[in-house]
Amino acid sequence: MKILVINCGSSSLKYQLFDMENEDVLVQGLVERIGIEGSRLVQKKDGDKYIIEEPMANHTEAVGHVFDALVDSENGVIESLDEIDAVGHRFVHGGEKATKSALINDEVKAIIEDSAKFAPLHNPANLMGLKACEELLPNVPNVAVFDTAFHQTMPAKTYLYGIDYKYYEEDGIRKYGFHGTSHNYITNRAAELLEKPLEETNIISAHLGNGSSITAVKEGKSFDTTMGLTPLEGLVMGTRSGDLDPAVVTYIEEKDGVSPSDMNNILNKQSGVLGVSGVSSDFRDLEDAAKEGNERAKFALDMFATRAKRYIAGYMAEIEKVDAIVFTGGIGENSIEMREDILKGFEQFGIKIDPEKNNVRGGEHVISTDDSKVKIMVIATNEELMIARDTKNLVK
Repeated sequence: MKILVINCGSSSLKYQLFDMENEDVLVQGLVERIGIEGSRLVQKKDGDKYIIEEPMANHTEAVGHVFDALVDSENGVIESLDEIDAVGHRFVHGGEKATKSALINDEVKAIIEDSAKFAPLHNPANLMGLKACEELLPNVPNVAVFDTAFHQTMPAKTYLYGIDYKYYEEDGIRKYGFHGTSHNYITNRAAELLEKPLEETNIISAHLGNGSSITAVKEGKSFDTTMGLTPLEGLVMGTRSGDLDPAVVTYIEEKDGVSPSDMNNILNKQSGVLGVSGVSSDFRDLEDAAKEGNERAKFALDMFATRAKRYIAGYMAEIEKVDAIVFTGGIGENSIEMREDILKGFEQFGIKIDPEKNNVRGGEHVISTDDSKVKIMVIATNEELMIARDTKNLVK
């Protein structure tokens, strides 16, 4: 069975084609600048790149070029689009009704459209990719895999906000959580590596990247997570503020005459480590700047580590018994220094990182000392494979 996984952004599209017999990635690619001058597709296979530079006014045209690249006589990997058995799509928000991945029908589309009010930048773009696939592959089933679905096991005490209950009842305002596909993959993989049944696995999953979230997993299920109604809550991130006194928002709006829309832009795109440092949203740039003596870059890195430290310690108390703390995502997998900074101070709880074992990037590793009371692990995430697996199971 061959499954195409598509992840659409507002002006981009990432894709991978899997042969699910061995879960092999046959090809992967990225389309950038959809609807913008300079549209470009880059497809990678066995280390080789195939590039298409053509105008792509919308996602339908972009998907068309993806299909052309897949069946290209010299650079493609399949002879015909008939070889694609199903398409799996990443959807950011599914609200309360999307508790698991689903074959896409009119009911599922209605859920996606209704949830777009909480993810106005993501769900409409995801829907554009779906529409394009339906037009170009009319007889192929499509599956929706929701970032929020994994977190639908959270109890009310962790997902409710301390506001009038009517806003939850009438408007669905609550914590939903994100990066669920990644946290789900990490939970399953950690259980395998720990040689424990999934239902007995308790971990803290730290997905750290430009967008970051930490999830407390109790008995194989999401119990609490840092992101909330939107991906803005929680950790200080690349350009997102993370947790904030709500009065800061109203103060800035009133003082500077900022509209709610502009305020949303400030908090999502001009804040986080970029806003604090004034240097970059890329943590590698911040580490370089801090080493050169840039004080604000150091502030930003310290804030990120402190917030992560606070959540990990709190989640340990919430789920009571922790088997492992797992780092994943671009920063979690690759920043040796950040892992050390986050876990500094956990020695008092008998949780110890081994400096030599921690000297790794990517892959799958145990980086704790032999006598650490909780294992510390690095596991490279694979959201696309998780989407492909869900798609295969639903289609079969």
